[in-house]
Amino acid sequence: MSKMSRRDFLKRSVVAGGVVMSGAGKLAFAADGSPVGTFYDLTKCDGCRDLPVPACVTACREENQQKFPRPADQIELYWPRNIKEDWSDKKELTTRLTPYNWTFVQTVSVEHNGQTVQVSMPRRCMHCDNPPCATLCPFGAQNKMPEGPVLINKELCLGGAKCRDVCPWGIPARQAGVGLYMKIAPKYLGAGVMYKCDLCYDRIRSGGAPACVEACPKRAIQFGETKAMLEAAQARNSAINGYIYGDKENGGTSTFYVSPVPFERINEKLQEQKSRQENPKAPGFPGTPVEVGNILDTANGTVAGLVIAPLAGAFAAGYAAYKTMKGGE
Repeated sequence: MSKMSRRDFLKRSVVAGGVVMSGAGKLAFAADGSPVGTFYDLTKCDGCRDLPVPACVTACREENQQKFPRPADQIELYWPRNIKEDWSDKKELTTRLTPYNWTFVQTVSVEHNGQTVQVSMPRRCMHCDNPPCATLCPFGAQNKMPEGPVLINKELCLGGAKCRDVCPWGIPARQAGVGLYMKIAPKYLGAGVMYKCDLCYDRIRSGGAPACVEACPKRAIQFGETKAMLEAAQARNSAINGYIYGDKENGGTSTFYVSPVPFERINEKLQEQKSRQENPKAPGFPGTPVEVGNILDTANGTVAGLVIAPLAGAFAAGYAAYKTMKGGE
């Protein structure tokens, strides 16, 4: 996959782009391929309360089912630890992020200004401006694409989960028994492959919109050039005297939410929900930490990036040689 300088990405000039509301069809991209993003209006989303599964979740699952993992029947434990992350018996789970479910909706009731407000918040990868998951992946398996999405190359990923560790929301989900490590040393190397939303990258490249955007019956999701999405979110935020999320978090993202209640309160309720779950420590149930920083903006993060970059490049080169040796298998 092609790569571009993150510095160039942040500095590139922005021109007017198109906007797609839910169900509105194609997006007219700017001629220079300006990156795209999304805006979720939480005053419109009700979590599809009349449906067994929210429409955006169903659309995502249908669109991406061919990309879901197909692990081996027998999965070795992750050496040297006596663990494995295997979601293959939970493929139908739609109430958290898993390798088989790349978006879901969290619903909380929040007390605000003397009223109880119910908020439904679709969750998936935030597709950050300067993603530490991509910079700090020791295998070079993640990239920030010119169009905006952050992608995982399942051919390179060994499932080390560094991406999840440095993500403020712990988004990527790991599936054991699949991927490159199974071809090399399944008992001693790697733990699987990490999976997450790719913003329907194939659709974007052909001029379309993500499946979740087109499926939303409440038209709660806008999709278009990132600057336009941020401006739409800011305008809506001002109109309702609300709260915006995603513009500062992790150094800035291409996913923006506007809520009628503070995201600090939403986060408190989400943490309460998580503590009541069967396995509270299980990944895939993100919170909404406000103005959380980006590890790449710290001294440790900068040093780690400088150390990892040549290692990731060497790994990618080694994998290319391996593919050549195996005749492209």
